[in-house]
Amino acid sequence: MLETPTAHPARAAYADTAFSNGYEFTEGTGYTLPEYPFVAPPELATGEVRRYPIVIVGGGITGLSLACALGSQGVEAILLDEDNTVGVKGASSRGICYAQKTLEIFKRLGIYQRIAAKGVQWSVGRTFAGEDEVYSFDLRQQKTHSLSQQPPFINIQQFYIEGFLVEQIQALNASKPRIELRWNNRITAFAQNSEFATLSITTPAGDYTLQAEHVIDCTGSRSPFRAWCGASVTAKKGDDRWCIADVRFRDAPPVERHTWIEAPFNDKRAVWQHLMADGVWRIDYQMAPNCDPEQVSREEVIQARLNAQFKRELGKDECEIVWVGPYAYRSECLDELRHGRVFFAGDSAHVVSPFGARGGNSGVQDADNLAWKLAAVLQGRAAPALLDSYHQERHEAAQQNVQVTNRTARFLRPADGVERLFRSAALSLARQHPFARQLVNTGRMSVPNTYSRSPICDKTGGVATQNVSFLWADGQPGELVELLHWADSRLLLLVFGEQQPAAAKRLQALSAQTGIVCVQVLAPGRRANAAEHVIDNRGQLRATCRIAGDTGWALLRPDSYLAATGDGVDASLVRAITTALGLQGEHG
Repeated sequence: MLETPTAHPARAAYADTAFSNGYEFTEGTGYTLPEYPFVAPPELATGEVRRYPIVIVGGGITGLSLACALGSQGVEAILLDEDNTVGVKGASSRGICYAQKTLEIFKRLGIYQRIAAKGVQWSVGRTFAGEDEVYSFDLRQQKTHSLSQQPPFINIQQFYIEGFLVEQIQALNASKPRIELRWNNRITAFAQNSEFATLSITTPAGDYTLQAEHVIDCTGSRSPFRAWCGASVTAKKGDDRWCIADVRFRDAPPVERHTWIEAPFNDKRAVWQHLMADGVWRIDYQMAPNCDPEQVSREEVIQARLNAQFKRELGKDECEIVWVGPYAYRSECLDELRHGRVFFAGDSAHVVSPFGARGGNSGVQDADNLAWKLAAVLQGRAAPALLDSYHQERHEAAQQNVQVTNRTARFLRPADGVERLFRSAALSLARQHPFARQLVNTGRMSVPNTYSRSPICDKTGGVATQNVSFLWADGQPGELVELLHWADSRLLLLVFGEQQPAAAKRLQALSAQTGIVCVQVLAPGRRANAAEHVIDNRGQLRATCRIAGDTGWALLRPDSYLAATGDGVDASLVRAITTALGLQGEHG
């Protein structure tokens, strides 16, 4: 828990809550996941068809992130999940690698410290072709990741994060119930009109119906809402086959991401190796396109594959196979992420190959994008048109991720002819020449997407900031997430440099009129003329907000994206605020 003076409201507690561990890992038997009790909904007793402002369907990482974000912003919602636990039955690792942008979101949601304590931080990746290392990187040395208080990546099994989100929602409900989690509630039918959506639901205690003003579909790639809404999908399905092995070793390999292209121990096919929590390694083996999934995932076959990789017979005391599962890659992207009153998020909206960790991370960022917009509209601070920007921004992000991962898939399994010739040439050159190493594509690591087509950002906005550090006026260290938390789902205006009295008066009036939160950002030794100000002692706020001169302003959205930047407190700032809230022309 943060120890912060109560005198400054920006430092109100948003820190992580401590919970008991609801998981158990038992050597030889794997994981036991928590189970949540079924509670009969009130509709079963009364027969009443109630209407709710928001209904989230699906309790995976996307749905739970959205529910937690809404609850932390004071918005009521119901989450329906057909299961009674997190993760997938059998405790597969599924998503394991969480990028810096996503970790910053989890920081705002209050679960980052638990993730950091349980997971594994890594920054070094090494790529091999045959026996030769041809490429390596250290993400901490890259400018893209250098400013944030969060590391470039943390590896942790997805079900841990989902469980942390459930417990954080429960903690939020302890002070004021806002998010109702309904386990073992399965949707059986859906209809919508211009005013509301109607959901038919079955439970162990009977069936009932409810209505919703907004439905967010987070049910995954097999979503029934796609058919119910008539959603069209742009899809590509290849014949690439893989097999996951979650393994614990007595003598652990280095804590690095290792990737093999043409691995000599896997019939010259690709292999990934990552460390996760509990000392469990996830190893992905590329299989033959025509392989039998049941055959390649047999434990004795996996054991033989491990023996070949480590070049010796591994004894039972040296290697424990925790979980095994085959899978195939495909890419899908809905052509519209909003259909009437239904918003599609996570795998319901888009499916990408897991190269570069762009699947689960993208789902969490979908939730972060939509949550503040729903809060702003439902709390009367923004126009309903703001919700349309969800499709425009996150569809562009999904298209970017599909394009990037499809390129990786083609590099790892090139077609005969030009593609194979290119890969052979890239690998050959990369062994000797540094310039060619950037051509070796084993997965471009997840970074925040840019919203170049956003209707609520101007040409200077649409880019993500990082969780940088600064000093409060009293000299105590602070982070950008604290300012965003203080803004409480409102726009945050950072005004850099000393302000003339007329400009300061205009900002005060604009804050009262629009509800934005305004904070002055000063260089060390400069005089403050605003009630709320911070010291940019290392210039990191200026850098992440892309402020080049001594003065200027940056308008930040609750999801830490820049809406706009500018020089003077004038009509351009007013336009930026009204545009960011979908209120064009309503304020002047």
